[in-house]
Amino acid sequence: MDTSLWKKLEIIAITIRIATTADAPRLAAICASYVTGTAITMECTPPTAKEFLRRIQTTLQRYPYLVAVDDQGMIQGYAYASAYSFRTAYDWAAEVSVYVAQDAIAHGIGRRLYQALEAALRQQHVVSLGACITADNARSIRFHERDGYTQHALFPYFAYKLDQWWDVLWLTKVLTPGNTAPQPFVPFAEIKR
Repeated sequence: MDTSLWKKLEIIAITIRIATTADAPRLAAICASYVTGTAITMECTPPTAKEFLRRIQTTLQRYPYLVAVDDQGMIQGYAYASAYSFRTAYDWAAEVSVYVAQDAIAHGIGRRLYQALEAALRQQHVVSLGACITADNARSIRFHERDGYTQHALFPYFAYKLDQWWDVLWLTKVLTPGNTAPQPFVPFAEIKR
């Protein structure tokens, strides 16, 4: 039997939990692999563990910040939500992001993270999600489309990295459709867990 094929098909046992400040070094390492040499993120300098510590603390006041941990205790990915805009009328819209360790891609980790993230956002009464994706990132586009996201905008020449211009797509997903007034937005820090 071709063990390399089996390894690709193997399902990794994952637990999803809320990120802690102790997770910052591992999240910085996962992020760095995308910052250096790819246009998957438009960060140009890898954020430090100290910066990730700040991001975790700040994000968790208002939105979920989740990590996927394997059965060996190693973080294999993370996902978080952030404000689309800080104007009050946009409280029910959130931008979402997910990153999976390069050697753990295609094991369903990103999907599990997004499922947990969406469940938390529903508790907060968030209605709509947006994902900003580099137009050349076919894997991420397919991932989001399989999860129910639809492309709604193309921004040409919107980012400059790696000595070239990049187009950026905006994909959205409606979590709770309806035409009535939404329930009040609940900050993540106030959700009973």
